[in-house]
Amino acid sequence: MKLLHISDLHIGKRVNEFSMIEDQKYILRRILAIADEEQADGVMIAGDIYDKPVPSAEAVGVFDWFLTELADHGKKVYAVSGNHDSAERIAFGAQLMSGRGVFVSPVYQGDPVMVSVQDPYGELCIYLLPFIKPAAVRHALEGIPDLDGKTLPESYQDAVALAVERMNVDRSKRNILIAHQFVTGAGRCDSEEVSVGGLDNVDADIFDAFDYVALGHIHSPQYMKRETVRYCGTPLKYSFSEAEQEKSVTVVELGGKGQVGISTVPLVPLHDLRRIRGTYLEVTARDFYQNMDTKDYVQITLTDEEDIPDGLQKLRIIYPNLMRLEYDNSRTKQNRFIERAEEIEQKSELELFAEFYELQNNQPMSDEQTALVAQLIEECK
Repeated sequence: MKLLHISDLHIGKRVNEFSMIEDQKYILRRILAIADEEQADGVMIAGDIYDKPVPSAEAVGVFDWFLTELADHGKKVYAVSGNHDSAERIAFGAQLMSGRGVFVSPVYQGDPVMVSVQDPYGELCIYLLPFIKPAAVRHALEGIPDLDGKTLPESYQDAVALAVERMNVDRSKRNILIAHQFVTGAGRCDSEEVSVGGLDNVDADIFDAFDYVALGHIHSPQYMKRETVRYCGTPLKYSFSEAEQEKSVTVVELGGKGQVGISTVPLVPLHDLRRIRGTYLEVTARDFYQNMDTKDYVQITLTDEEDIPDGLQKLRIIYPNLMRLEYDNSRTKQNRFIERAEEIEQKSELELFAEFYELQNNQPMSDEQTALVAQLIEECK
């Protein structure tokens, strides 16, 4: 069984007020071509299909076209809703679409959703878990008598763990989970929605019963704890923090139990998203830009000491898709130093240490660690 893993399409997204819809149509056509070239049996879409809970008519039309093309090409689709989606809208028509091999997660109601497929190695169980919050799990499970004395979850960790436990996964079979959650330790990008304090973290250990976990939510391709618990990343760059990344489609090939092959196919966008740096005279010199695609989406950082009058409009004559113009000179450096110094002076030693700890470990300190550090600071004083 060969499946493509994609996520975080964010259809309808605008980046710095530039519409990405044409770029998204282009990259979806490329993903469709890859599905044919790889002779994939299906495509897994791990959430954030749209950029907004109420997507535009154009965005809905693009996704409708994509699903129809996949079905017409004989590719099964397994999709879940993400935190940017409306679970109810994503689930609309799910029962009808399943007749064409398009399986979409319903709104979470506490019962596992599993699609069983067959290949030469036997049964493959594909579980669909939409993005869930603790409140949604509490609402779905409230009053259910078979919780075996467990309390309703208050944290994301407990909510996802309980949802997975209720799937009663048969570990002797081959199992895939498609989910949209933030796994502890994942590296974030500027284009992602951040939960303050890491409250949305869940541990990768929750997914031990699955041969492959197709994750969405994080925009950078990476694996968590083991290579088969994987974020595929976005198909397009949605922030300049992603400028140096190479986007790709993840190809997952399952043989017998425990045999999972993973590869990637690069995605070349219609317009790249890049950063340019130099003086105004440097970036406007013909020999500087003559060998680059000037229609790419760019952020230009000028190092001139004086601002260029109407610099944005002048630069757009050469770079029509200039998204952001910044300056890096002695004045801006001084401003950043002053702002940062004032910000630091307003924080306590405990707050500064907590920020440093989270920066180093990608997770906040626990209550016990916070109490210990506070005690040590007091003793030092």
